[in-house]
Amino acid sequence: MTKANQRVTIAVDAMGGDYAPGELIKGAVIAAERGDVEVALVGLPDIIEAELAKLNTAQLPVYCIGADETIEETENPALAARRKPNSSIAVATKLVRDGEADALISAGPTGALATSALQYLGMIEGMERPVIGGAIFDDAPKTVVFDCGVNMDCRPYQLLTFAVIGTVYCQKLLNVANPTVGLLNIGAEETKGNQLTRESYQLLKRSGLNFIGNIEGNQIMSGKANAIVCDAFVGNVLFKFVESIGLFKDVPGARGYDQGGGLILGVNGIVRKLHGASKAPHVADTIHQAKAATKIDLIGALKSELRAVIKHTE
Repeated sequence: MTKANQRVTIAVDAMGGDYAPGELIKGAVIAAERGDVEVALVGLPDIIEAELAKLNTAQLPVYCIGADETIEETENPALAARRKPNSSIAVATKLVRDGEADALISAGPTGALATSALQYLGMIEGMERPVIGGAIFDDAPKTVVFDCGVNMDCRPYQLLTFAVIGTVYCQKLLNVANPTVGLLNIGAEETKGNQLTRESYQLLKRSGLNFIGNIEGNQIMSGKANAIVCDAFVGNVLFKFVESIGLFKDVPGARGYDQGGGLILGVNGIVRKLHGASKAPHVADTIHQAKAATKIDLIGALKSELRAVIKHTE
């Protein structure tokens, strides 16, 4: 159900990230000042309330939801997520599960966030694994890459679902009416590549998506493909390479997907990863991006497109 004409509630893990909780809370206040969104700050109450007291929050829909624990970067993120059901990440995710929040953002460990999303929200029917990605070049804003960080070893069906996610992402968030889908490979011919890419090619060809074949590395920024599909081993190497280019002042146009974060897609809810070093302005922007994804019913669109593709490939 869409919330196009309603205020959206975003749960923010206030304890995750390099500059938590101060910058997360400042960002939440900035977002609330822009209007049309309320923010539930999740974390240790005494710390959050002390930070809120430093700011002018009168009449703003920003409030604290208590959590007893935090997940540290030094912990095994997946194990910590399971062993700490009252962590700020877990409590924030449960708010989405229970309908008390429409979306979640966190700058905490990606593994903990993905694990909590799987545990408490589950997967969209037809999806086997969550995926993270998005646009990685300023000079190619209508080109997205999936997966950039979650699934290192994949089966062809999983790459097919990544293509669905990329297609819906481009349609709903980038306003591309009929996105082209390309499979990242070492050559243009459908017989090129390893077993995964060769089998994925055949599955994508009969998917009903706007599949245009293989995309080589020198075509990534060409705009030929809107949604580029690969496993996370390849995608993360690509992303980190792009991120490294951005470190050089004389090389414009490289940024890394959503400044080091992105939507964790495939789970049954809006979950947005923030870069660990995010400051208040980026936090505020991300809150409103999560709001936008909620208002356009991104999850509903993914479910619909996935059903159609599965029907095509049966």
